[in-house]
Amino acid sequence: MGTVGFIGGKFLPLHLGHVHAITQAACFCDELYVILSHSQIRDRKLCQAAGIQEMPYEVRLRWLSGLVKDMENVRVLAVEDTADSDEHYDWAAGAADIRRVIGKPIDFLFSSEIAYEPIFNKLYPEAKHIIIDAFRKQVPISATRIREDGVFAHWEYIPAIVRPTFVKKVVVVGTESCGKSTLTRYLAKMYNTVFVEEYGRTVCEEVGGCETILTEEYYPYIAYGHKMKEYEAIQQANKVLFIDTEAIVTQFYSELYTGRTFPVLDQVAREQQYDLWLYLEPDVPWVDDGLRVHGENRIRQENDEKLRKMLDDRGIPYVTIAGSYQDRLRQAMMHVDALLRKTSQSPQIQLD
Repeated sequence: MGTVGFIGGKFLPLHLGHVHAITQAACFCDELYVILSHSQIRDRKLCQAAGIQEMPYEVRLRWLSGLVKDMENVRVLAVEDTADSDEHYDWAAGAADIRRVIGKPIDFLFSSEIAYEPIFNKLYPEAKHIIIDAFRKQVPISATRIREDGVFAHWEYIPAIVRPTFVKKVVVVGTESCGKSTLTRYLAKMYNTVFVEEYGRTVCEEVGGCETILTEEYYPYIAYGHKMKEYEAIQQANKVLFIDTEAIVTQFYSELYTGRTFPVLDQVAREQQYDLWLYLEPDVPWVDDGLRVHGENRIRQENDEKLRKMLDDRGIPYVTIAGSYQDRLRQAMMHVDALLRKTSQSPQIQLD
C-alpha cells in the first residue's frame, strides 16, 4: 500500500505558491489529496474586507481540478466548515472531516506554515508534517497579500488557469461604420492583450457579401459563435479582454436586415456580463468596405437612436465615445484605466 498525504487551504485565490507546494507534495507521496476548505460566510468576509472579487468554492474547485488533471496521483476534495472567521475555525472538526473524505490512513501533511506544527502533531499524530517554502523564498507571495493588494498587482503569480476568472471584459458597441473594429484592435494593442472581432463580419466574409444577404437562420448562429470566440479569447487575455459587438447589436442588425427579432438573442443578451460598455457615436466618416449599406447621414442617426433605445430599454449602463480616432482612443483608455483601478476597490461576484 502506498503512502498518502494531503495539503489543504482556502486557495483564496489559488496562486503560484500553492502550485509550487502542491507539485512538491505530489512528488513526495504515492497519493496526494488537495483539500479545499471552504466556508461561505468566512470566505465572503475575507474578500469583502479586502475589497476583492468574491471567489465561490465552485470556482476554486474548478481551478484546482484543472490544475491537477494531468497529475495522476493527485485528487481534489472539498470540505465545508461553518466558521465565520479564521479565528473561529474548528481544527478538530476539520481534521475529522478530512479523515472522513480521504478514507485512508494519512502518512504526510504538507503546508508552508511552521506555526501549524503543534496542532498537526496533536490532530494527526501518526503523520509527518512536511513544510514547503515556509519563508516564501521560492515563490514570494501569499493569498493574504493578493487579497490586500488586488489580483492585478500580483498578476505574475496568478496561474493561467485562474486568470480568466478575473479578466475584465470591455465591449465596444455602435452602429455601422462607427469605428468599433478599429478601436477594439487598438485598445488590445495598448493593453498588450487579445480581442474578439465581430463574428457577424466574419460570417459575412465567409458567405462572400454584405449583411443584406444573411438570412434569418444566420443571426442565432452569429450570437453563439461570438460567445464561443469570447470564451476562447478570455483564456489568453492579459487582465482585460476587448470585444467588438455583442448579442444586442446582433439583434439590432437582425431587425435592420430581416425585420425579425429572435428570443434566443434576447436570452443571450440577458445572460451576458460585461464590465464596461463603450458606445461609439456615428460621427466619423462612413466607410464603404463592401459590407455596409447604410451610409446616408439621416439613416445613420436613425439607426443610432434605435440602438441606443435597445440598450436603454435593457438598462445597460454605457459610456459614450465620440470625436476623432485619436480622441476615441484617449477617451476609451481613460475609462479602461478607471475600470482596472476599481478592480481592487469594488468587489463583484462572478462565476467565470
